[in-house]
Amino acid sequence: MTSRNVEVSFEFFPPHSKKMEETLWNSVQRLKHLSPRFVSVTYGADGSTRERTHAAVERIVAETDLTAAPHLTCIGASRGEVDDIAREYWDMGIQNLVALRGDPPQDATGYTPHPDGYAYAADLVAGLRKVADFDISVAAYPEVHPEAPSPEFDLENLKRKLDAGATRAITQFFFDVNVFLRFRDRAAAAGIKSPIVPGILPITRFPQLQRFAAQCGASVPDWLQERFAGLEDDAETRRLIAASVAIELVRKLQDEGISEFHFYTLNRSELTVAICHALGVRPDQAAA
Repeated sequence: MTSRNVEVSFEFFPPHSKKMEETLWNSVQRLKHLSPRFVSVTYGADGSTRERTHAAVERIVAETDLTAAPHLTCIGASRGEVDDIAREYWDMGIQNLVALRGDPPQDATGYTPHPDGYAYAADLVAGLRKVADFDISVAAYPEVHPEAPSPEFDLENLKRKLDAGATRAITQFFFDVNVFLRFRDRAAAAGIKSPIVPGILPITRFPQLQRFAAQCGASVPDWLQERFAGLEDDAETRRLIAASVAIELVRKLQDEGISEFHFYTLNRSELTVAICHALGVRPDQAAA
């Protein structure tokens, strides 16, 4: 299978040290040869990385041919401020965005909309569509958003975001193919016709994965815990296991007709390159 049959996109986060900036940039340089549809850059949980997100996006635009898709959230900003950021991005030539409600600050007891801001992601999408003709991605939760009162509510919320003008949904990470397939079927039954792109998280450190999963409501299967058991001090074997787990996942999805994948790279390139290679997305084919 050649890279033309598969579309990939990559997520990065803004670095907060010189060393991390070097790691990020090395990854960008390596992954750009895979010709991704876009690369997204995250926004801190409480909007705290706004300047660093902007700086990372500016550098990607200035120094590569990649299509940048900055994250924008509802957190900590008025509608006017968000609209201004979006206009600034549009003026930079950026036409892709990832629109999210965002997570409240760590010391908050729950989510409270900004009094003058966009309350939820569907409102943000509708507002961004008024600013300019952006290509907008939104988040989807195959195992239900942890704050959603029910799976039905969560699915209705996804439909609202897409109906407001989003182009596609990118899922939270998962490790059971059936979790994604059931979600895709439920979305179709609810009248959702937009693409739902599986989000793939290559596992770099297992305790970190468990923290991420607890925060976003993703399940970590027992068989996965078993595969990584006893490898705390064996980074090389961990990488081999992580690659095999992710390759197995994407190949099963490919067998089910999935041809677009979004990778949560954690600013590392090695595992993502290996998984893309297994999917048939390779630098020589991308260049051709």
